[in-house]
Amino acid sequence: MLFSSLQRLAARLKGRSPQRFLSFLSTGFVLSLLLAFVSTGFSACSVVDNGNVVELTLVSNAVTEAAYREIMPLFAADWEQKHQQKVVFNQSYGGSGTQSRAVIEGLPADIVDLALELDVEKIEAAGLIQPGWQDRVPNGAIAHQSVAALVTRSGNPKSISTWADLAQVDVSVITANPRTSGGARWNFLALWGSITQAGGDQQTALNYTTQVFENIPILPRDAREATDAFFQQGQGDVLINYENEIILAKLNGQDISYLVPETNISIDNPVAVIDANVDQHGTREVAEAFVQFLFTPAAQREFARFGFRPVDEAINTEFADQFPPVTNLFTIADLGGWNTVQQKFFDEGGVFDQIQADLTK
Repeated sequence: MLFSSLQRLAARLKGRSPQRFLSFLSTGFVLSLLLAFVSTGFSACSVVDNGNVVELTLVSNAVTEAAYREIMPLFAADWEQKHQQKVVFNQSYGGSGTQSRAVIEGLPADIVDLALELDVEKIEAAGLIQPGWQDRVPNGAIAHQSVAALVTRSGNPKSISTWADLAQVDVSVITANPRTSGGARWNFLALWGSITQAGGDQQTALNYTTQVFENIPILPRDAREATDAFFQQGQGDVLINYENEIILAKLNGQDISYLVPETNISIDNPVAVIDANVDQHGTREVAEAFVQFLFTPAAQREFARFGFRPVDEAINTEFADQFPPVTNLFTIADLGGWNTVQQKFFDEGGVFDQIQADLTK
């Protein structure tokens, strides 16, 4: 299975420049692909000459895996019924930034579902996605949403109930590093917006966010390491995490104490078709149909079952008991949009760097 998958990858890379191929070797990209094929179950099936089987490759951020493993068979059955054609999925799940770089370097994705719009825009800038991808599908290409949640120790011994409590001097907070983690950027913006989107000014937001980061003993590289630090290593009194991750953990039998602050950020993960790849693979029709399928009640219900807030209002109502109400929900647009946010907060010399510098004085 692995060998035939790599054969297909080699075929799809045929014609790339030697320098581009050698860059794979120099960056360890081939090794990462091997690990992806082994760990995520890339299919050995290839497109059959008579067109009875079509193969799609989905590259997504790690938190979506459980939902997609249920959604894919639903789509495949629907497509086969309507078109008498089987659909076989290759799948790769990982950190959003890593996945974005992999696609740019040649991972043959037909579809991506990533944590940040910026990561999709990097693929667009590389010439693989046509401009206007957000407008070609419903809801600005956002098929599922989440919010930030606060995970506490059993019984909530520090009586944490609001964002403000994270700035208390006796509260230790765990979150990943916003410079290296897309999820941590959402966490940072949730902290900042809890002030500015509730009537506070920029200086108050800066003071508050600085106080919270003063309470952060370590900055793990990504959300998975932050979760391990909290649960496995026992660090911190509270962990900032995606709500959907917590709901999934509870579905898997873990006893977790958490709360969802009423002022919160809408964590919007965009989905896009990789135009250059689907045209090369001859999969545009089925890839676009799959993305459209993500907005159907059947797919929205699966996203909801695995902890994501659906964008279909009827399904959202159906799962209302699962999701605590958020009375003041703000979006990345309310903060100026991703380009503004990235430059202001996370680029070199931005607000996050300023906070880190102030804390080391």
